[in-house]
Amino acid sequence: MKQFLKFVPAQLTIFLILGILTGSYFNFQPTLLVAICSFLILSLSIQYVRSKKQFYPSIIFAVLSFLIFFFIGISSVSYKSQLNLQKHYANSSKFTESKFTSSIVKIKKILKPNLFYNKYEAEVLQLNKSKTIGKVLINIKKDSSERLLKVDDNLLVKAVFETINPPLNPFGFNYKKYLKNQQIHYQIRVQSSQFLILDNKNVTLKGIAAKIRVKINESLINNGFKNDELAVINALLLGQRNSIKKELLESYSGAGAVHILAVSGLHVGIILLLLMAVFKPLHYLKHGKLIATLLIVMLLWVYAIIAGLSASVVRAVAMFTALTVGMQLVQRSNVYSTLVISMFFLLLFNPFYLFEVGFQLSYLAVFSIVWIQPKLYNLWIPKFWLATKLWQLLTVSIAAQVGVLPLILFYFHQFPGLFFLSNLVIIPFLGLILSAGIITIILSVFEILPQFLGYSYSFVIQQMNNFVAWISNQDFFIIQHISFSIILMFAFYALIFISFKWIEKGFFYRLVLLLISVVLIQSIVIFEKYSLQTSSEFIVLNKSKTSILLKRIGTDLSIYTSENINKHDYIIKPYLIETGVGEGSQISKRNDFFKFKDETILVVDSLGIYEFSTLKPSVVLLQHSPKINLNRLLNKLQPKIVIADGSNYKSYVKRWKLTCLKNKTPFYSTMQKGAYVLK
Repeated sequence: MKQFLKFVPAQLTIFLILGILTGSYFNFQPTLLVAICSFLILSLSIQYVRSKKQFYPSIIFAVLSFLIFFFIGISSVSYKSQLNLQKHYANSSKFTESKFTSSIVKIKKILKPNLFYNKYEAEVLQLNKSKTIGKVLINIKKDSSERLLKVDDNLLVKAVFETINPPLNPFGFNYKKYLKNQQIHYQIRVQSSQFLILDNKNVTLKGIAAKIRVKINESLINNGFKNDELAVINALLLGQRNSIKKELLESYSGAGAVHILAVSGLHVGIILLLLMAVFKPLHYLKHGKLIATLLIVMLLWVYAIIAGLSASVVRAVAMFTALTVGMQLVQRSNVYSTLVISMFFLLLFNPFYLFEVGFQLSYLAVFSIVWIQPKLYNLWIPKFWLATKLWQLLTVSIAAQVGVLPLILFYFHQFPGLFFLSNLVIIPFLGLILSAGIITIILSVFEILPQFLGYSYSFVIQQMNNFVAWISNQDFFIIQHISFSIILMFAFYALIFISFKWIEKGFFYRLVLLLISVVLIQSIVIFEKYSLQTSSEFIVLNKSKTSILLKRIGTDLSIYTSENINKHDYIIKPYLIETGVGEGSQISKRNDFFKFKDETILVVDSLGIYEFSTLKPSVVLLQHSPKINLNRLLNKLQPKIVIADGSNYKSYVKRWKLTCLKNKTPFYSTMQKGAYVLK
C-alpha cells in the first residue's frame, strides 16, 4: 500500500479527482483557467531546468505538478460540460423554454420506459435551422399506434424544451442531478403525431451496435427465449437492463447479486481469460504474442461497443486493456498501477464518470479485492483443493462487500445478509454461463442453434433467477431502511482502512488510530441522534391528487392524510430512512388545523370551511380544490402565506396565485416549488 501511495500516477490521480470535485461545485471562467494552467506549466518548466542542473528533485517541482493536475481536473469539468460551449442549443439566440421550437434530433440511446412514456437520449443537431450540439431527454407518450425508435433515427420535432425538475419532496431521487452528470439539461414531451422520422444515411458505431443487439434479440426470440430469461441474457451479455422487470431487479439486489446483471470487471475479466485461452496457440508463432494481444484488445473494445459503452464496461475494458498490454511487455503487472492508470485516463476522458454510482462501486470493489482478499485468505490455509477454491471465492466475495458496504448503505440503505451465499453459488458457474451464452448467441444468429442447447441454457438462466428470488425472499437476512449519512460513510471507510493496516502490522500508533476511528463513528452517531431529537419540522409533501402532511417533534413523527397510504409509500419512505425516524411513525386522519411552534396552520379542504371565531391562522393550506372566494378569505384571516398542495386542480392553483399576487400575500404551490418545509 505504501508503495502504491508513492506511485506518481496515483498521486496525480488524487489531485485530478480533487480538481474534478472542486470544478463541479464552483464555476470558473475558462479564460482564468487557461491563464492559471499556463502560468503553472511555465513555472514547472523553469523549476524542472533548475532541478536538473542541481541534480536533486525539488519539493516545489512536486507541488507545482500537483497543482497543475488539480487545475486540469477543474478545467476538464468546465470544458467537458457542453452547456459551456457556444454551440450548445441552450446558448442559441433562438432557444426559448416557453414556446414551441422546431428542431432536428438524432436518437443516441434507448432508455428504460415508464408507464406513460418511451424515453430516449438524443442529440440536438439543429434548432430553427441553426446547427447546434447538446443532449436532450425525449419523452414520447405511449399510444396504440406507437412506433419504437431506433438508435441513429433523425427526428423533426416541434416541441417545448422544458427544464428537468429537482425532486419535489425531501430526500427524493434527484433525477435532475443524475441527468446533469450525463450532460442532459432539458427534456421534451411529444406524442407520436408531433414528430416526423427523417431519412438518415449517417450511421454511427452506437447505431451499428444497436442493430447488432436487435439482430441478436430477434434470433434469441426465434429460438424460444422470452420474458425474464431473455432480459437476463441482455443484461448479462449485452449490457442492456432496460427490459428487466422491477421485481426481478429487486430480487438480485436483495440477494446481493445485482452486480451480475451489470457488465463490469467480473464479466470482462472472464471474457479476457476465454480470449487468452483461444489465442494461446498464436504464442508459438513469431511475434505471435503481440498479434494475440492486439486481437484480444480489439475484441474487448468491440464487445464494449456492442454492450453500449456504459461507464462500467468502458472502465473494465480500459483496465484489462492496460493489464493485457502490461503482460505483453513481459513485465510483472502491478494491479494497483493498472487500476489507477485506467482511472486516470478515464477521468481525463470524461470527468463526470466520477459521479456515477457504478463507477465508484466498480473501482472500490476491485481495489478491495486486490488489497483485502490476500489478508483474509492468509487467516486460514486449507489443505484440500476444493476447500482452497471455496475459501478463495468466499474471501473474494467478503473483500468486495467490505469495500463497497459503506457506499451501498449510503446510496441504497440496505444490506443483503446472504450475499456470500448467492455469490458462492453463482460466481463459480458464471464463467460457464457466460461461455455458454456467447456460444448460444453466435449459433442463434447463424440459425444453427440446436434446440436442446437453447432449452438447456434457458433452463440454467431460469434456475439462477429462481435461486436469486429464493435468497431475496429470506427477509430476515436483509437489513433495510438503514439511515447512513455521507460523514458516517467516510468515517467507516477510515475505520476499514485503519483496521486492515493494523492487521497487516500491529504497530501501537495504528491501534491508537483504530480506537480514535471507533470513537469518531460513535460521536457522529450520537451527534446525528441528538440533532434529530432536538429538531422539529412540519412538511406539506407534494403528491398528485393526494394530501400528505408530516409533523415531526424530535423522533415522534405523525403522518396526516385522508388517503389510503402506508409508511412505505414512495413519497414518505425516503424521509423515514434519511432522517432515521424509522418505523415508529403513526398515520392519522387529517386535522382541520395544527399548532407548530409559533404558527397556526388552518387546513381548508373541499368543504371550504375556514370561518372560526377563536382561530387566527398564520398559514392557510388549501387541499382538494375547495370552492371558495379567496379574496374574502384573505381579507378575513390575513394569513402570512397561502399554500396549495398537489391534491388541487391546476386551474384552481393558477387562479389562487393571481389572487394572492393582487393581495400581496405570499403564495406557495408544492406542484411548482416542491414540498413546503416549516422548521
